[in-house]
Amino acid sequence: MSLPEQPSPLASRLAALAQRVGLLGRGCKPIFERASQLQLPFSEIPTFGDNICWLGGPPLQRLKDLPRSALSGPVQEDKAEAHAALVQLIEVEHRHLEQFDLRLVDSLVHCDGSYGSLEDYAASEACRQIRIISYRDFLKHLSKALPEYPHQSLELFHAQWRGERLFWAGESHPEAFASAVAYARLRGLEITLPAHITYYRISPDGLRDLEQRYHALAMPCAAWSDASFMQLLMEHEVPYARLSLLRTPGAPEFLLLPKHSPQACALGEGLLQAGAPDMLQYVRELS
Repeated sequence: MSLPEQPSPLASRLAALAQRVGLLGRGCKPIFERASQLQLPFSEIPTFGDNICWLGGPPLQRLKDLPRSALSGPVQEDKAEAHAALVQLIEVEHRHLEQFDLRLVDSLVHCDGSYGSLEDYAASEACRQIRIISYRDFLKHLSKALPEYPHQSLELFHAQWRGERLFWAGESHPEAFASAVAYARLRGLEITLPAHITYYRISPDGLRDLEQRYHALAMPCAAWSDASFMQLLMEHEVPYARLSLLRTPGAPEFLLLPKHSPQACALGEGLLQAGAPDMLQYVRELS
């Protein structure tokens, strides 16, 4: 007796999509069909390499203190609801340590360029004027970055989506700080200081809530000047909010469509079918 043939993953996805579209209702099927046929220049959400620069990674930490003015859209209530959901996506924890080994700091918040390690940065052109060949040189340059050394507390950031990296949040003389830490590692200098560490994590509950309540899609800049897309938004009075989170030129904006609205849900499903990247799936992969 042979076992029944199992549906392929593609067939399963198509069946699930058909079921969702069937739940949209007759009035919303045209929205889905028109959205799914849009020819927009969708592109994947930019990937970020593993480097020592805090600003060189996914800026999810910005969501925690996201100002309401960061969201745009025609209806204040829609923006306020989207904002309230977004700020719950990131959890923050603060810890204070009386003794922390300076050598464990391996990244910088304020840094130009993408470097794989503090040693790479210390050997770069940016740090060419810093020369540490003795303990005296070490103290001199460390004190530039930490003027109150050895009584100054280290301000550090850690983000779940950046692995184990600890980022020094100081703004003063990052080149001197990186070179001093690299020297301490090289020479085996155990320098302990008090440290205040801010931990950023993706909230499982916050992510689950967003997935239940919104489509969050990466839209190319060209979408907002595309007549067919804008007609869909305005003709059906679709509620939405826009978020510009990525600051790199040409980066996509994120479109938040509330699933409680049949029109917005139909548009979201259609845009997914047309190729719009799913922001929340991207976040889930980082968590």
